[in-house]
Amino acid sequence: MTTTTSPRRATAKVRPADTRRHHRTLLLQHLVDEGPTTRADLSRATGLTRVTVSDLVAEMVQESLVEDIGARPGTHLGKPATLVAVSDAAPVIVAVDLSDDSGFDGAVVDLHGRVLVRERAPFSRGAEAVDGVSRLVERLVEAAPRRVLGIGVGTPGIVDDSGVVIQAPNLAWDAVPLAATLAERHGLPTSVGNDANIAAVAEGAFGDGDDAGLLMVTIGQGVGGGILVDGHPVAGPLRSAGEIGHVVVDPDGSACACGNRGCLETVLSAPALRAAASDDARRHAGDLLGSVLTPIVTTLGIADVVLHGPTDLLDGPVLEAARAAVARQSLPFVAQRIRIRLVAHDELVLTGAAALVRHRELGVV
Repeated sequence: MTTTTSPRRATAKVRPADTRRHHRTLLLQHLVDEGPTTRADLSRATGLTRVTVSDLVAEMVQESLVEDIGARPGTHLGKPATLVAVSDAAPVIVAVDLSDDSGFDGAVVDLHGRVLVRERAPFSRGAEAVDGVSRLVERLVEAAPRRVLGIGVGTPGIVDDSGVVIQAPNLAWDAVPLAATLAERHGLPTSVGNDANIAAVAEGAFGDGDDAGLLMVTIGQGVGGGILVDGHPVAGPLRSAGEIGHVVVDPDGSACACGNRGCLETVLSAPALRAAASDDARRHAGDLLGSVLTPIVTTLGIADVVLHGPTDLLDGPVLEAARAAVARQSLPFVAQRIRIRLVAHDELVLTGAAALVRHRELGVV
């Protein structure tokens, strides 16, 4: 990522063999960030020669990644400058969200993050869940209006870089090679990420999130957390950064799916909040959430905390109590600058899963 423009651009040293792909990524990233642009402006913005830009654009036109969309409005003198844009016929992405406690959501998503097709499958656990996800992917691939670039999945739990779900207690998954399994069954590149992490990326890329510092809390069958700092998701060496759902808040509390007792998600998950019908019980859950959030936002200096889950459960006592707990447990300087808010965008994990594939396959963030 560069430090002079968008903090989301990559800066990894490019090997000679990767030069062409790197240059394509520069052009695509600029078109995604800035919209339709002329070849001359692409050359100036990326530092590539006009010959290189024309060659790469022609290649991507052939692949239906970009297209010419006509002259720039207001051009009168001389030969009109032709605008290049991400193509409306570009490949699409199959995205799956496993965070909901009532079922699995799937969608066909375009490169702009727009949902074109929606599908849903029943919630399940263990090997049955893997098969259910695979059937959902199959339906989505069949429904896709054009070529599928890849499959993206957002799942609760700890996920490694190769798409193995190391542990997801609420799905009864341990060491499940989800990415490899789906790639083998469907013949498509597959990327799997933690649902809260990719939701944080989506809120930073497509929503109103502060990608300089954002904490995403996903609340569904369980409770997860995703951290975004300087545009980068933070996973840590154990790949478990943000797993706040399994912080013990009451050692004498209810048994948790992870094997401990009194984890945060035993009081804050969607099923727990539905069972806690009274405002006092939900206020208590919000207070515990705030106590868990405070050391994270204080230590990392994060000012944007986003709760993603059922609005009917989180709005009101839960949100108010979480805000109050953070305010009273933080330095006034910190408390006055933190915003804790709800996002009702039910497609956030889906668009995050699509963004994961877009990055892995095209280099675009």
